[in-house]
Amino acid sequence: MASNVSDHRAPQDRPSEPRVLRPRRAAPADAVRPTRAEVFLDALRHNLRVVRRAAKNAKVWPVLKADAYGHGAPAVARTLERAGADGFCVALFEEALELRDAGITAPILVMSGHYGTAHDEVLARGLVPVVHDLGQIEAFARAARARGATSPTPVHVKIDTGMARLGIFPEELPLLAETLLDYPEVRVAGLMTHLACADARTTEETDEQLRIFDEASAHLAKLGVRPEVRHAANSAALLRGESSLDAVRPGIAIFGVSPRAEGEGAPLSNELRPVIRVRTEVVSIRELAPGKPVGYGALFRTARASRIATIPMGYADGLSRRLTNVGHVLVRGKRAPIVGAVSMDMTMIDVTDIPGAQPRDEVVVFGAQEGPLGRDAIGADEVAAHQGTIPWEVLTSISRRVPRFYREP
Repeated sequence: MASNVSDHRAPQDRPSEPRVLRPRRAAPADAVRPTRAEVFLDALRHNLRVVRRAAKNAKVWPVLKADAYGHGAPAVARTLERAGADGFCVALFEEALELRDAGITAPILVMSGHYGTAHDEVLARGLVPVVHDLGQIEAFARAARARGATSPTPVHVKIDTGMARLGIFPEELPLLAETLLDYPEVRVAGLMTHLACADARTTEETDEQLRIFDEASAHLAKLGVRPEVRHAANSAALLRGESSLDAVRPGIAIFGVSPRAEGEGAPLSNELRPVIRVRTEVVSIRELAPGKPVGYGALFRTARASRIATIPMGYADGLSRRLTNVGHVLVRGKRAPIVGAVSMDMTMIDVTDIPGAQPRDEVVVFGAQEGPLGRDAIGADEVAAHQGTIPWEVLTSISRRVPRFYREP
């Protein structure tokens, strides 16, 4: 017979919350649902120092697209700006506006190259646009002219060296130079490319892209186009010591995740510290006899008398349905397997082998936990491996209904 174990502990016996800064999506520290993400700002600053060491004399422009890889862009940007970041990169115009509205004054590079009819506002908000076709140069020139700009508008030009996504092809460089002569309202302040295979075991593709980029830079210089800044390195290239040039664009490394598989990274990869921890609590425990189904579709059946706990986090929060019957979480410092189908709002875990497990116990979905049964950690890379994906997707999938709490030491 199934039974439901209730929690009768008094509120004062509940584990205390860490000291936090208020998240921008107001969520009280005693929010009804215990599911939340903790962002450790000291780890963020530490990772910036690691990246700056790898960058040597190059400027460091952390990439804060996709809500700073799920960590909350305004709070992350404020922390990094105070810690000395030289500027920031985002994908979308809207992401750049969010940072400006949050009080960020550092340069912001908008990399996606899609501006719709917002060229004037891009300039008005002091953003630096990346252009990837000649028509965009004309559009920004007209916007600058309409604004009565007294000096040329700085843009960064993307060169397609092998990504086949966005950018001007090397054979178009003479036409680029001609277009710039036609529109003196625009000047090329930066030249960039994007490395497609920097996280690969071999360097052939990256070496070829950098060779093409160097040739393009030299060709443009002969045509009279001499940008002050050239940049290509993402996290993987930077940590391997490739092509810092004048600036670097670290993304996932800033958030403490190595862009390379374990054992393949540069020594600096091992110095990175995870920045985010996602946790929730047990809300119910059911004692089931052998052979009982668990969850939608009865995708799991108990093989023994089992204690099955429910946690209030599901795929709508970023706990992927692909973790059904394969993922783990931490309870009391020990791993508990996910059993049955991950639901939209809830997930079941098997706590049969976790002595003393009870409602209101902390559950860590990824991050570290120390408890009475030991200490363990589940990294975003491990979660990604179970899902058949990459850590980038895991981090950016943490939904906005999971409040972020920003923790200082």
